[in-house]
Amino acid sequence: MTEKRHQQYKFKFYLNASHSIYINGEPGSRHPHTWEISIHLLKMRNEFIKFSSIETHIESLLDEYQDKYLNDVEPFNTINPTLENICTYFKNRIRELVNCEGWILLLIEISETPARSYVINLLSEESNTNMDNIDSQRMQYQHYMNQCKLTADDVAESIIKSFLDDK
Repeated sequence: MTEKRHQQYKFKFYLNASHSIYINGEPGSRHPHTWEISIHLLKMRNEFIKFSSIETHIESLLDEYQDKYLNDVEPFNTINPTLENICTYFKNRIRELVNCEGWILLLIEISETPARSYVINLLSEESNTNMDNIDSQRMQYQHYMNQCKLTADDVAESIIKSFLDDK
C-alpha cells in the first residue's frame, strides 16, 4: 500500500506591536499584542524545500511592523487595525510572497490572544465547493505564477492532485 503524501506545511510567526481600534469614529486605548500568525501552505514545486527562504521573506515583511504602533504604519494609518483587517492585509501580502517561492497560501490564522483568533481559509473563501474553488484558485494565481515563472497549469494540476488524493 502506498503511503499518501501531502505537501502541505504550517508555519508560525510572531509579531509584537500595539494598536488602537476606532469604534464609532473614536480611537480606543492603545494596547500591545503578541500576534501569533499561522499560515498553511501547499508546496507547488517538486524540489528540495528551503524553509529558510520562505521564513526569511515573511519575517522581512513582519519586520516592517515589529515593535511599532500599527496606527502609524501603512496601511493601518488609513484603515482601522482590527484583527480582521490585519489578517486580510497580511493574507494578501503573504500570498504574493509565497506564490513567488512556489507555494500557495491555503489558510491564515492570526491570534491576538491565546483564546481569540481570526481565520481566513482561502479554499472556502470564494466558493462553497472545492472543485469550483480550484478553478477560482487557478484564475487567481495565474497572475502571480506568470510573475514567478510558474504556469497556472502547474498550480491547477497540483491543487487537483492534492484534492483527489484527499478523497
